[in-house]
Amino acid sequence: MILNEMTMSEFKSALKKTKTMVLPYGTVEAHGTHLPLNTDTLIIYEAVKLAALKALFFIAPPIEYGVCTSTGPHPGTLSITTRTLRLLTKDIVREAYAKGLRNFILLSGHGGSAHVAAMKEAGEALTHELKSAKIAALSIYEIIGPEGFAIAETKNDSHAGELETSAVLHLAPELVKGRAKKEFPKLPKPIIARDKIKFWPGAVWGDPSKATNKKGRELIELMAERIVKLARDIKRVKVQ
Repeated sequence: MILNEMTMSEFKSALKKTKTMVLPYGTVEAHGTHLPLNTDTLIIYEAVKLAALKALFFIAPPIEYGVCTSTGPHPGTLSITTRTLRLLTKDIVREAYAKGLRNFILLSGHGGSAHVAAMKEAGEALTHELKSAKIAALSIYEIIGPEGFAIAETKNDSHAGELETSAVLHLAPELVKGRAKKEFPKLPKPIIARDKIKFWPGAVWGDPSKATNKKGRELIELMAERIVKLARDIKRVKVQ
């Protein structure tokens, strides 16, 4: 049930059937020269919509801006601060709670550590503030497990590589503009690089040339399957 497409009467009626809401998080972020800036948003939103065919929950409009550190300097990336993400998350969940929702899955298509940490910090605070709420905060890549990463032939595949390129090929092939060359950056961790483009010029981590529509379909279906399980688990698990 897509929340922003419902009337207030439909919302009120649906609330009698479920009190669970999934809030998808994406980014406006460089994904090589071949994938759109909304790659993270596209992947998670479509996976959530597919999951909603098997599990009953409200789908909130995605938050389309995220915290992007490693790709922050790259062309097209529009990052927000962790503070902004925490505040926005808290405001949305508080409002949804006031309208009767009780189970919240904060689910990101972006796996950036600072981004996900901000989501989890907000979730922790809200759990103590809203006494009847149950909240999960995570990246989808935390729950696809070895099965998900095994879909890729590329070892250590990650950002804009084989998996994400495959997913976009499946969901919106018209948005895939050729293939960027494979790239495995060597950022000087734990030292924070000031000029990140120097170490990671192409904003790719993996081998996009190995991407296929079939792999993308398998990945999105697996994501949806794990979202369905999470939506069922959050209703039955007692955390108070």
